[in-house]
Amino acid sequence: MTSAPQPGQRLLRSLVRTKPVEQSIADTEEPEHALRRSLSALDLTVFGVGVIIGTGIFVLTGTAAKNHAGPAVALSFAAAGVVCALAALCYAELASTVPVAGSAYTFAFSTIGELPAWIIGWDLVLELALGAAVVAVGWSGYVQSLLESAGVTLPHAISGASTGGWSFNLPATLLVAVLTAVILAGMHLSAEVTRVIVGIKVLVVLIVIVAGLFFVKADNYSPFIPPAKTVEGKSGGATPLIEALFGYTPTDFGVMGIFTAAAVVFFAFIGFDVVATAAEETRNPQRDVPRGILGSLVICTALYMAVALVVTGMEKYTELSDDAPLSDAFKAVGQHAFADMINVGAVAGLTSVTMILLLGQSRVFFAMSRDGLLPRTFSTVHPRFGTPTKAIVMLGAVVAVLAGLIPLEELSELVNIGTLFAFIVVSIGVVVLRRTRPDLPRAFRCPWVPVLPVLSVLASLWLMVNLPVATWWRFLVWMVIGVVVYAFYGRSHSRMGDPGRARTGTSGPG
Repeated sequence: MTSAPQPGQRLLRSLVRTKPVEQSIADTEEPEHALRRSLSALDLTVFGVGVIIGTGIFVLTGTAAKNHAGPAVALSFAAAGVVCALAALCYAELASTVPVAGSAYTFAFSTIGELPAWIIGWDLVLELALGAAVVAVGWSGYVQSLLESAGVTLPHAISGASTGGWSFNLPATLLVAVLTAVILAGMHLSAEVTRVIVGIKVLVVLIVIVAGLFFVKADNYSPFIPPAKTVEGKSGGATPLIEALFGYTPTDFGVMGIFTAAAVVFFAFIGFDVVATAAEETRNPQRDVPRGILGSLVICTALYMAVALVVTGMEKYTELSDDAPLSDAFKAVGQHAFADMINVGAVAGLTSVTMILLLGQSRVFFAMSRDGLLPRTFSTVHPRFGTPTKAIVMLGAVVAVLAGLIPLEELSELVNIGTLFAFIVVSIGVVVLRRTRPDLPRAFRCPWVPVLPVLSVLASLWLMVNLPVATWWRFLVWMVIGVVVYAFYGRSHSRMGDPGRARTGTSGPG
């Protein structure tokens, strides 16, 4: 006769209880908590390209070449694309197996357990909501630069300027408010708006690539891989974690400089995982979500490499500017019209990035609310628009305030560490679900399991330990806050804590 579980054992079991995949799929059919399926593989690919291509293609290409890799920065983009592909293949398998809103949060709940799922969901709040605010602030800077070129200067009080006293960033706040309204009106409208914006910025990128080819000089590619150079160590919170722990400092230029630059340009790829948050709103998620994730990643990698080759061919890598290298490269050859076009492309790019991050955040919040870990009212879907309106309005308001009031530049690296943490959880989840539920139908299977997921984990960890110590401390503080919120609310309101409630779909407390 077995003895009853001790309180500590019951607590541990509740923290690692998993949500069956069948239950996750069944929850998508609850009338008041069901999202409408309207997206195709093309829509998802456009979403992926829309969120990946931002200012990174116009800025990081030059800064990474000048400071880390020289013309070989094109190979750095290829290396970063491979790292992302490792995680993307893992996302593709889980998204086709568990085609439910929530992305890494939902995958973790089905594979590792409730507390890990909560932690990754809390982490995604950091990645998506904070990311949207950071990008909105960057968008405001580009718009104000274009206005100044036209002779219009915003008053200091509403410009969000970091100098000269307190200032509210009105353009960033208005952008978030407008995009929130678009998302509220339904996924179909969001997809249509995204297609237009992405079309504009991809057209700009292609024009820049083709036009830049006419100004490329072969001498600028020599040497393609500059001689290696030792990097001076950093101090305080700016010290990379790997240097603080082991004394290792990255190498600039040379072959190793290619990988140092890859750690920098990797963050230009962030966002493809947001495609997985729309799985529940896709008409054929088992087929189309993997296509959307992998297709957008391939397209963006090709565009990044082409831009890198053009900018380092137009101007010697040592002469590239840090702030706007691609734009300044065209100015250096007397092509100011193309420089203005690049700024227009950057504005379009940041608009779509902000909107898709907001959309992805609302779906993660929706999924956590539907499971009871957040108040259930946030997972109620509007009968006309088919969107979780309360979650969208609340998150839009928070992001608008953040974008308007707080200078977020120094916090942007939190977005990076949050993304990499999600990559690790998803990669582990593929291996776990293969072992615990080998019977599940998988429309897409990640190759070389468990080797490929292990490589994904190691690659993500490598990039994480290259982030500053201060970023790690901020990340840990955010995680501790999340655990406290779970302890006082999520655990007691979880629908998985009451099997009867989980089966019937009643909301229970919260």
